[in-house]
Amino acid sequence: MSDYKRLSPNLAVAGQIQPGQLEDIARQGFHTVINNRPDGEGDDQPTSDALKQAARAAGLAYYHLPVTPGDIRDTDVMGFAGLMQQARGPVLAFCRTGNRSSSLWALSESTRTDPETLIATADQAGYDLSKQEARLQQRWRAGPGAQPQPGHSAATTWDVLVVGGGAGGLAAAASLLKRRPSLSIAVIEPADTHYYQPAWTLVGGGAFDPADTARPMASVMPRGVKWIQSRVEAFVPEQNQVVLDDGGRVSYRMLVAAPGLELHLDGVEGLRDGLGRNGVTSNYLFEYAPYTWQCVRDLRQGRALFTQPPMPIKCAGAPQKALYLSCDHWRRQHRLSNIDVRFHNAGGVLFGVETFVPPLMEYMRRYQVGLNFNSTLKAVDAGARKAWFVDTDADGNRQEREEAFDMLHVTPPQRAPRCVRDSALANDAGWLDADPDTLRHNRFENVFAIGDASGTGNAKTAAAVRKQAPVVAVNLLATLDGKPMSGRYQGYGACPLTVEKGKVILAEFGYQGALQPSFPLDPTKARSSYWWLKSKAMPRIYFDLMLKGREWLTG
Repeated sequence: MSDYKRLSPNLAVAGQIQPGQLEDIARQGFHTVINNRPDGEGDDQPTSDALKQAARAAGLAYYHLPVTPGDIRDTDVMGFAGLMQQARGPVLAFCRTGNRSSSLWALSESTRTDPETLIATADQAGYDLSKQEARLQQRWRAGPGAQPQPGHSAATTWDVLVVGGGAGGLAAAASLLKRRPSLSIAVIEPADTHYYQPAWTLVGGGAFDPADTARPMASVMPRGVKWIQSRVEAFVPEQNQVVLDDGGRVSYRMLVAAPGLELHLDGVEGLRDGLGRNGVTSNYLFEYAPYTWQCVRDLRQGRALFTQPPMPIKCAGAPQKALYLSCDHWRRQHRLSNIDVRFHNAGGVLFGVETFVPPLMEYMRRYQVGLNFNSTLKAVDAGARKAWFVDTDADGNRQEREEAFDMLHVTPPQRAPRCVRDSALANDAGWLDADPDTLRHNRFENVFAIGDASGTGNAKTAAAVRKQAPVVAVNLLATLDGKPMSGRYQGYGACPLTVEKGKVILAEFGYQGALQPSFPLDPTKARSSYWWLKSKAMPRIYFDLMLKGREWLTG
């Protein structure tokens, strides 16, 4: 038996089947059959009892949900959704032609998948659901809570649930829908605004309008996904569920975990209260990146401190980018000789990829920066304009020291969100425990990780997400289909180091610092063309390509 049409990863529909076909149906991988045809509709129609006996003999679960042609009721839709929720998939549903079964599927999915996607999916399978459009629209507007079933709502179980509406979550959702539009996908994201964070460094350097880094979340959600505007309080992977901040639960078949990371402002004493005044600033927060530029413009003499906390952090080059752009402005304004610039790095090297250290050191010398390695910011007193650091020597001895400042740019310590750290999905360091090559979780095979919360050891950059999204999409679909995974992520990350206004060193690398350049040019040389790429091209690539599933230069 091969005359069936697949509407989703878990469901195919067909016209009337005969008892003798059920063994073949089982051989093709189906586990459940749903009969949507009332007995006695046609002379050549086998009875439901005959089909049930043949299904059981073939090892198939069998359900009879008879629906009168042209009279699909809400109770029928709820019944179908309930069967899909409890049945072991893949499921084959049938009626006389398959049209009733496809209508039941579309109506049961319509509170979480937009009508255009449902109608188009059915049309590709040869079923015309245009007569159901008004009803589909009504259910879509009503949303997931429209018709809950006792005990469990089928509208809260998704083929793919994406946690996080940042770069990773939206790129993965777009890539999945590009490959399989019939998927029911929900994205859980509490924020109203989506930010293009890579440009905040430029905002802090006076080279980018902060308003251009923010867009309404609704405008960047991939078409065809359902946006659940809520916050995830906990992951429960043992039950294929997440817990929301209102206590509700959402179920999934596959999970894409992309919650991002959190800035641990309280990891530095006094930082939270000090930000935004007396020269204390950070490009890592949207509201303070413009203040960085104000501080840079206003400073004519004194001491400017720039800090980098222990790894891992989002975009490890960003602390230096803030320093370079600030120094370049002071140089152009002939102020640099009057400003004592110091860089406090909690690590022992300037940059994690050795190839780029020599050219970056040249810029440090050009800007006469005092380098302090193994020096971690401990506390800030904005009112007194003082900062305290803990320095660690080669023998592990620690010593605290105080420094006064006129400007302090802080890169806050960073960590995975609490919902990750406290879950079974976390590794020993608190990050998502994902395989570095396939991005699938090491213990839960229906969970994939993408973006900053992943513990795969790559650089946490938007460029990494651009390469990760197609790998997640390909491997998730393979897992859903019971096939081997073919996608491999090589740890790619990119750091456009803005060493001066108008020039960038484009550092592209993968696991273990292996260079992965996209262009046949010396990667250690600062170029004006890369500044154009960073300031003009990359925002468009991000919004118009990556978030829409258009995979450019992903390999």
